Amino acid sequence: MCGCCHHHPVNPSHPNSTSNRYSSPVTKGLIRYYGTQHLHFITCSCYRRQPRLHTVWRRNLFLKILEQSRRKYRFVVHGYVVPEHFHLLITEPEIGDPSVVMKVVKERFTRQLNRRRKPPSAQTALWDSTPAPVWQKRFYAFNVYSERKRIEKLRYMHRNPVKRGLVLEPGQWNWSSFRFYSSGERGLVRVNYQEWPLKIKPCPVEKFGGPSRPHQANSS
Repeated sequence: MCGCCHHHPVNPSHPNSTSNRYSSPVTKGLIRYYGTQHLHFITCSCYRRQPRLHTVWRRNLFLKILEQSRRKYRFVVHGYVVPEHFHLLITEPEIGDPSVVMKVVKERFTRQLNRRRKPPSAQTALWDSTPAPVWQKRFYAFNVYSERKRIEKLRYMHRNPVKRGLVLEPGQWNWSSFRFYSSGERGLVRVNYQEWPLKIKPCPVEKFGGPSRPHQANSS
C-alpha cells in the first residue's frame, strides 16, 4: 500500500487500502492468520458471559481505551459495537498484531475497573481478595477478505443491539459505529481514519494450529 497523508480518511477506491464505505466459546484447533492484509473481525465475551459492560461508564471506558490503542498500535477501525460483549472490525496493526492489541485493551480495562471497585471488607478479605475475572481468556477472530464479507460483518454488528432487545433501531445505540455510517457522527472511536502515513510491514503469514493455507477462519 502507498503512504497516506496525516489526518486523512482511508481511501475506499485504492485497491490495496482499507475502505471507508459501508460467540461462542473458542475451542482448540481454530486458526489465526496474521500478515495477510485482511481485515479482522474480532469477538470477545466477558467472563462466563457476565454483564461486565452493563453501565454507560464501563462502555465509554472500553471505547476510550480502544481509541488510545488504535492510535498507539496504528490500526484502522472499520466498525465496532459494545453491548454486553464486543465486536470489532479492524485492519492489521502496523505495530504488533491483533492478539497484542486485544491483550492490551482487555488488561487496561480490567485494571481501571478494579481501581473503582470498593475494597473488600476485612471479613471478605480473609477468604478471597482476588478480583473476579472480567474477560474470557481468549477471543474469536475471523479474516475478512472481501467487500461482501466486510459489509456483512458491519451489518451484523450494527443490528446486534436491536437483535438483543436493547434498542428498537441501530441508531439508538450509542456504543457502535452505526452513526458514523448513517450520518458521519464522530464517536469515541475514530472510524475509517488514520493520523499516520500508512506503511505495510513486510512479514510472513503466521498461523497457529492448522494448515498453512490462508483461510477465513481464525481464532484464539
